[in-house]
Amino acid sequence: MENQLKELFGAWIQAVGTVTAAVGSTPSLNEDTQESLNLWGNVLQGTGNALIADAQEGFTLGKLGNEAQAIGNSTVVAGILLNISEENKLKLDINGNLLQAVGGGIALPEDLLDDPSTIRTLNIVGNVLQITGNSMQALGGAEELKSLREKNADRFKGYRESNESNQLTSSQSLGINGSWIQAVGSVISAIAQTKENIEMNTEEIT
Repeated sequence: MENQLKELFGAWIQAVGTVTAAVGSTPSLNEDTQESLNLWGNVLQGTGNALIADAQEGFTLGKLGNEAQAIGNSTVVAGILLNISEENKLKLDINGNLLQAVGGGIALPEDLLDDPSTIRTLNIVGNVLQITGNSMQALGGAEELKSLREKNADRFKGYRESNESNQLTSSQSLGINGSWIQAVGSVISAIAQTKENIEMNTEEIT
């Protein structure tokens, strides 16, 4: 029972974190607010993933996947907090999102091999959405890193100045859409965990 509650709590902490980070990607917010929301969002995600992993006894793909996701969140947090160059911050953000996507991919086969049910379907959909969202954020970060390197190299300046706004819009769009897709996926996964806990408690009572 204790592990069930820990896993449920972790799932909702993770969901709150992804929504917080997604809100932080809103372009209309000032830079400090965006950074603060992104920081706390990833801290909550990492905490949630760690709780889920800790609640799972023994070695499972789900446990390994959640541990990888927690490391990914910690990598993103490091990129925000460390006093390093913008390029290195972007690299940590990209690697952090890729680690989260890999973590989701590691955990996915466990649900695919289980007996079909509504809960398993929700878990699969939630996981796939999170993998997609993290991959889009990593791709958006890669585009932004490419743009930054071109700017720093100071090559083809005239062409870049005329196209820079479109390129930034493209990377921002990938990041924003990826954040919200990940958020939707994590909420679906949390709902699946809630349904699973309810069913397990009902079986214990009967």
